[in-house]
Amino acid sequence: MRNIAIGIDLAKSVFSTCTLDGSGRVIQRQDLRREAFAVWLAQLPAGTRVAMEACSGAHHWARRSLEHGLQPRLMAAQFVKPFRKSQRAKNDRNDAEAIATAARQGNMRFVPVKSIDQQARLAEHRIREGFKADALAASNRLRGILAEFGIVVPRGDAALRRMLAGLGELPVPATMRVALDQLQRHWSVLREHEAKCSRRILARSRDDERCARLRRIIGIGPLTADAWVATLGNGRDFRNGRQLAAWLGLTPTQHSSGGKARLGAISCRGDGYLRTLLIQGARSSLQRAQAVAAAQATPEQVWIRGLAARLPFGKVLVAIANKHARQAWAMLARGEDYDPHAWLRHPMVQRPANK
Repeated sequence: MRNIAIGIDLAKSVFSTCTLDGSGRVIQRQDLRREAFAVWLAQLPAGTRVAMEACSGAHHWARRSLEHGLQPRLMAAQFVKPFRKSQRAKNDRNDAEAIATAARQGNMRFVPVKSIDQQARLAEHRIREGFKADALAASNRLRGILAEFGIVVPRGDAALRRMLAGLGELPVPATMRVALDQLQRHWSVLREHEAKCSRRILARSRDDERCARLRRIIGIGPLTADAWVATLGNGRDFRNGRQLAAWLGLTPTQHSSGGKARLGAISCRGDGYLRTLLIQGARSSLQRAQAVAAAQATPEQVWIRGLAARLPFGKVLVAIANKHARQAWAMLARGEDYDPHAWLRHPMVQRPANK
């Protein structure tokens, strides 16, 4: 069964499967409901390759496959699409066959299976981001309604709270006060839920040794450290830090041909949430490097100051985020602590000759 590849098109209710033999020929197709699919999965011989797209529920079924001794293979959807025979004829059966065909490629990139703890930690980050977006929408709605009556609120949540504290004295119709009060309480509840999520993430980050190690890098706080560990674990699924930085979308796209290299904007692929946190953290690193005295600056801060002197602001942030991603990979993959002078041990560093 090790030469057999099974592609599964996941769904909520009906799962489509396609089994390929060692030569890539289709030997079986099945459409199974959720309960029957769970039973069928448990009956597969141990060691069978089971391929799925990395979508909702994929990590759950990958863990179930591991429990039955199978070999789950998760792939990004964009890597599966070229193997669908007809781009116009898209259905569950064609998708299952394309998944099985893609899984047989020797150079295919697979997504690591996340543990339950990783998914739970990431879920809290997603919930927090949802509260944050909803709270921002509610505050913008409040500001927009007040602006309709000629009341312009300064920037910031504190200014909005002060304005709404005197809601009874604002020059708005009496019929609007009840609705505004209800919207204000809704906004306050969302901000409170967001703060509670942040406190839980902070507490978990303090208790995790891996997060504590990452937080020694200037620009990586508890939120970024917890998101990193939840998303990548120890990062050993990547061969080196450069590969990880490319996966995060922090490297330029290429349009090279004929021996001439043409580099474009960053690819922005991979996990957008983690990339955003790293770039936001790069802002604090840049501010710290520019504020510290030149005599007290670390080697990394000297490098940042040099970048800021010759590159645009956005490119500086991406370069710093790229460096932090590679540093974080080295620290967790090799079990090392942050060392600002680690670059001196690199074999390409030129050292002055001894007299």
